[in-house]
Amino acid sequence: MGDIKKVVLAYSGGLDTSIIIPWLKENYDNCEVIAVSGDVGQGTELDGLEEKAIKTGASKLYIEDLNKEFIEDYVFPTIKADAVYESKYLLGTSFARPIIAKRIVEIALKEGADAICHGCTGKGNDQVRFELAIKAFAPDMKIIAPWREWNIKSRDEEIDYAEAHNIPLKITRETNYSKDKNIWHISHEGLDLEDPANEPMYNKEGFLELGVSPEQAPDKPTYVTISFEKGIPVAVDGEKLGAVEIVKKLNQLGGENGIGIVDLVENRLVGMKSRGVYETPGGTILYAAHNKLEEITLDRDTYHFKQQVGLRFAELVYFGQWYTPLRKALSAFVDSTQETVTGDVKLKLYKGNIIDAGVTSPYSLYDMDIATFDEDEVYNQKDSAGFINLFGLPIKVQAKKNLITE
Repeated sequence: MGDIKKVVLAYSGGLDTSIIIPWLKENYDNCEVIAVSGDVGQGTELDGLEEKAIKTGASKLYIEDLNKEFIEDYVFPTIKADAVYESKYLLGTSFARPIIAKRIVEIALKEGADAICHGCTGKGNDQVRFELAIKAFAPDMKIIAPWREWNIKSRDEEIDYAEAHNIPLKITRETNYSKDKNIWHISHEGLDLEDPANEPMYNKEGFLELGVSPEQAPDKPTYVTISFEKGIPVAVDGEKLGAVEIVKKLNQLGGENGIGIVDLVENRLVGMKSRGVYETPGGTILYAAHNKLEEITLDRDTYHFKQQVGLRFAELVYFGQWYTPLRKALSAFVDSTQETVTGDVKLKLYKGNIIDAGVTSPYSLYDMDIATFDEDEVYNQKDSAGFINLFGLPIKVQAKKNLITE
């Protein structure tokens, strides 16, 4: 290990990366450790991080503000694709990793580092997401993953190591959930959540961080109107806002109304099932509004095919394949579908529910004159008989040949 003199560490200040700094120095010949934190909206989690990193052995800490780029270049393209993993997960951790890893590579190259280190476990998805991004921008860079090297086998043993090295932690053994927080969401894993038979303790003080449970939400509904231009949200209740401000505003409204709490047993990329609870209040609202607007602005065939694209897009994001030709190509297709996805969507937020309350667009394909159940002058109902005869002709031919089976 003597050839490793300088390591750049993806540093969050959480349990894993807190102990990695001294571990690297102990196991890699007292190498220099440069810590890098990508600020994607962790908030107060970044407070005191520089002092902590340096006290535990880092030579310096970079804190990189990535919020705007994260929302505009990673989150919004995923919303436009209507990409949801396994029908529930809005990819909060998944699309944050590529942008953080990209910035870490840039700093590692600037600093002349010999290796990049991350604190992802060998069971998780994040090791793949980080390392695929590193390979995309620094294919020859050595990667150090302590969870694949050290003898520590649990979070309890990590806490033991931290206590032995006088490393301060913000958690205890009783509140030792594995969490990931950014401007888009927060995830909760571990402890009682490891058993899918256990109901999450939503009303336990300190469990939910971005909002309240539906039971604790107000008895009066909240209405919100979101405006889109070419698939991108640009205003809330008529007020033009930047990308970051829109997410923050909708996080507030959604959180207050118990929106966006998901309990999911998901299929990890590495092959196992994993149970987690996700809070994504603003994101859940944005997905619902965007999809509602597409209902009236996309033609049937594009809308249906785009649903298939969304499934594949979600897999690519979840699997850490953001920097791939296929993801780029799918984004190009999605962007072409968004030319007419412009308009206003009104939603009613009530105790964890999002209820459609109206949608308008200058590009709406909905025609009341055609769709009405009242008398009209533009649709001849007799035309449908010929259509059905032709559409059903293959079935009729098979039936005459006695080829139809139940």
